[in-house]
Amino acid sequence: MITPVLLAVLALVLTGPAPAVLARANWPYRVPRAAVILWQAIALAAVLAALGAGIALSYSIAGEPGKPKFDPSSPRDLVAALILAMTASVVIRLLWAVGKVAVGTRARRKRHRDLVDVLATPDGLIPGLRVLAEETPLAYCLPALRGARVIVSVGALDRLDDSELKAVLAHEQAHLRARHDLVLEEFTALHHAFPRWVRSDVALEQARTLVELLADDDARRRSGPRPLARALVALAGSPAPEAALAAAKSATVLRVERLADPAPDERVLATLTYAGAVTLLVLPTITIAAPIVKAIVKAIS
Repeated sequence: MITPVLLAVLALVLTGPAPAVLARANWPYRVPRAAVILWQAIALAAVLAALGAGIALSYSIAGEPGKPKFDPSSPRDLVAALILAMTASVVIRLLWAVGKVAVGTRARRKRHRDLVDVLATPDGLIPGLRVLAEETPLAYCLPALRGARVIVSVGALDRLDDSELKAVLAHEQAHLRARHDLVLEEFTALHHAFPRWVRSDVALEQARTLVELLADDDARRRSGPRPLARALVALAGSPAPEAALAAAKSATVLRVERLADPAPDERVLATLTYAGAVTLLVLPTITIAAPIVKAIVKAIS
């Protein structure tokens, strides 16, 4: 019975204390790509640990699979089946959340893209660029497998010089190339899949900040840090649609401070972060696989 207890504790730690501690640390902002992987590993390990706890508890209650059939008259079998059904409901809830978020997000983007194509003017500066006749400074992108859009307003063009505009466009194109929207969809789905009493906004908010840092790093390499920093300040507080990724949507102060410093070589920290992410996934994965493999081997033999 020790294994399901440990996995349940691990699941609770990974959904509460661990994200809270990591969110207060500054070092993940130095390695945003590795940090995104770490946050994904934490979320996935929490799900796997919860599933592993249910499977391991059901397996331990039912005992060794010596009998080939489920016995409804056995209280142990009934309890084991109930726990297994609750575990399956976690998977169903997660799959439902993934589908709901994916369908809803794409529908909102398509409606907004259709509206932009009617109201905005195409610009040949970069593929998919649309200029919106709006005095409010706006700069954001609408990702899509085909027909992605980058939208800037006349108000943004008035505020930005050529180098700053180039940096902003590089930032938005980085989002589109790397499909950062899929990363955010994953965290959004996990956020909605967890019950409200254990749900936290921390992982989703951190993911939003980290993908902006990743796009900043790409734009920094292409356009330099100063034009991008000036553009972020000029566009700070600009609104953006819910389904869009905007240059100045979040963490402006952090990002400007980060751009003010030379890009450090953080290969060691990144390697350790990746190693931590892999390690997090090992325990729940092995624990889930072990009873399944054991049952298969016993059935074959």
